Amino acid sequence: MSDTDNRATLAELGGRVRAWRARRGMTRKQLAADSGLSERFLADVESGKGNVSINSLEAAARALNITILDLLQDAPRPALARIHGLVSRLEDAQLDQAHSLLAATFGLADAQGREQRIALVGLRGAGKTTLGAQLAAQRGIPFIELDREIEREAGTSMNEILLLHGQAGYRRYERRALLRIAEEHADGVVMTTGGSIVSERETFDLLQSHFHCVWVKASPEEHMSRVVAQGDMRPFTAAHGENAMGEALEDIRRILASRESLYAHADAVVDTSARTVKQSLRDLERAVPAPQPTTLETR
Repeated sequence: MSDTDNRATLAELGGRVRAWRARRGMTRKQLAADSGLSERFLADVESGKGNVSINSLEAAARALNITILDLLQDAPRPALARIHGLVSRLEDAQLDQAHSLLAATFGLADAQGREQRIALVGLRGAGKTTLGAQLAAQRGIPFIELDREIEREAGTSMNEILLLHGQAGYRRYERRALLRIAEEHADGVVMTTGGSIVSERETFDLLQSHFHCVWVKASPEEHMSRVVAQGDMRPFTAAHGENAMGEALEDIRRILASRESLYAHADAVVDTSARTVKQSLRDLERAVPAPQPTTLETR
């Protein structure tokens, strides 16, 4: 392989690491801590300059909660490649139709009571908690936050889960919490989820099979202003100094860009940009199925 080919391969690999990190919503510092690799080394890898070993790739992949094959291969299963070749010719409207057909045929939308369990997905600052709590109160059903239920499942805080078990352990508790919530709330619930849940294919499939999912979105600038108002910048950046705010906004833009196609698989979208809470709540009411009588009411 020529030096030119080598450089192209390293650049492609670096782009994939960077893309997976953005999809997970992880800063380089977080990936370094979880993988045991240095920030400087990861910066070199992402810029296509790193001398990458199999061991370091495995460490990075493990910290991202993917396999090394996910990182290296475009289509690890031939059947997926055939399906991709088939659907790549379709228009956007046809892709939506194909997704609905697959979901109906292979059980992504057949869980009993799914339409009455509402899950709000999207980045922090979109308005999920505010709108979710109001919708639940209006319907007279419980409102829960998945992060708190994951902590309940694990018996410890989010930080401790990640510290002790890493991303893979966190996702295991997340899936267990989802199944428990679906079982406990057959008559309805409104739930908010973490922004990165859509980047875990298995977990997001599980969520969609048991919940009617709504993407609550906003512009990057509004995400930024709302998070600043909440006083917590941790989900977006670890930067400090004069450029911290600018870097945080770029983080939000990058995360949104990497996840937009994933969020778009939700059953409905509510855009809260330049909308009041009252207006957005009305939009959310229209985006979810009408409430049904509870089990007790139908007796």
